[in-house]
Amino acid sequence: MTAPHDHVTTATATTEAEMRPQRVPVNVYAAGEAMVVIAPMPAVRAQDVCVELRPGSPSTVRFWAHVRSAGPREYLVHEWEYGGYERQLEVPSGFGGGLEAVLHNGQLVVRVLRGDCTGAHTITPS
Repeated sequence: MTAPHDHVTTATATTEAEMRPQRVPVNVYAAGEAMVVIAPMPAVRAQDVCVELRPGSPSTVRFWAHVRSAGPREYLVHEWEYGGYERQLEVPSGFGGGLEAVLHNGQLVVRVLRGDCTGAHTITPS
């Protein structure tokens, strides 16, 4: 039996207000003209994810996703959460010229292009 929409909406808002985002594990490597970051982000859609590049010393790339839904459940086993993901990484010198991101099959792929970071960029993955 599904919970009424208002109950799910209230439960989601309460969960989001109380939870700390999960630190997302990443794999990072340099490939040709970009620094590539790959991170698992199950149970979210591309429009729920934000990716930002911020100039600084060093520049940083940060991505996060909000909770999709948190309807009331009585778990028998509860080992992970749906969403509430976040991660910030320093960008090595020589990268920051642009930002691209794709979310596919629960994996976020972020490309920080070679070049100087001249300003802040915020995007939603395709």
